[in-house]
Parts: sequence; C-alpha cells; structure tokens
Amino acid sequence: MKNVVITNPEELLSLEGKTLGTTPWLTMTQQRINLFAEATNDHQWIHVDPEKAAAGPFGACIAHGYLTLSLASDFLDQLIGIENLAMGVNYGCNKIRFPAPVPVGSQIRGKGDVISVEKIGDSLQACIRVTIEIEGSERPGCVVDTISRYSFN
Repeated sequence: MKNVVITNPEELLSLEGKTLGTTPWLTMTQQRINLFAEATNDHQWIHVDPEKAAAGPFGACIAHGYLTLSLASDFLDQLIGIENLAMGVNYGCNKIRFPAPVPVGSQIRGKGDVISVEKIGDSLQACIRVTIEIEGSERPGCVVDTISRYSFN
C-alpha cells in the first residue's frame, strides 16, 4: 500500500514541499547484511562477524551504509505511487549521509519529503528526501535526496 498515490503531472507538482509520511518498520537482519556482503564482496568484520563485532566499536554487527542506502528505493516505492506512467527512472542522488550506524536487529523505516518537482522537457523531475529512521535513535541511519524522472501517458 502506498502512502500517496498520484495519477497525473499536476498532482505530482502539487506535492512540492510536502511530507509523504513514513513506511512500516523493517527489521535489519544479519541474513540481509550477509546477502549484501555476498553481492558486493564487502565482508568487513563489522558487518559479518558477530563475535568480533560484539567486541568492536558498535557492540554488534552493523549494516553496510550502502545496504541502508539501497533500501531507500524500496521505501520510496512504499511512500509514493505514480499511476499513468509511460516511464519512471532513477536519475541519481544529490546528497547522501550516514549519520548513525544501523545495528543488526534494529527496526528501520523510511520517511519521505518532497524537496522539489520541476518540468524537464516532457517529463517531471522529483527530488524526494528519504530519511531512514532507526527506532529509538535520535539520528537516522541514512538521509538521501533521491532524484527520479517521470513521463506520463
């Protein structure tokens, strides 16, 4: 289920400066971290060695920053649904930060804020800030300004 569903360019333009709400919580599991390590060949002990990580600076394994970032795509899809599209593409990101580590077992969710929406030719370009919150933490695990381009039918 999407937090916000739009069906035309005018509705997307009207979202500039608005908050899209939050997604349901997701548990950061060791299995997810290990699968990401396999996919990226990043087997650093702070991510994949629970015994060594328990004695390390974070007291447990933590998610890769780029794993946390990659979940922004899933969270964005939950935050906004865009219907009547000919095509939508990820165009890039502006600013990405990892303010806090995401420990294994923690609950995370995405919060969306529409920073800007502008016309680019026949398409619209939306910059949506996805803040990946960690339950019980004052600082988020990731803040990313995503850029997407949408062409409507």
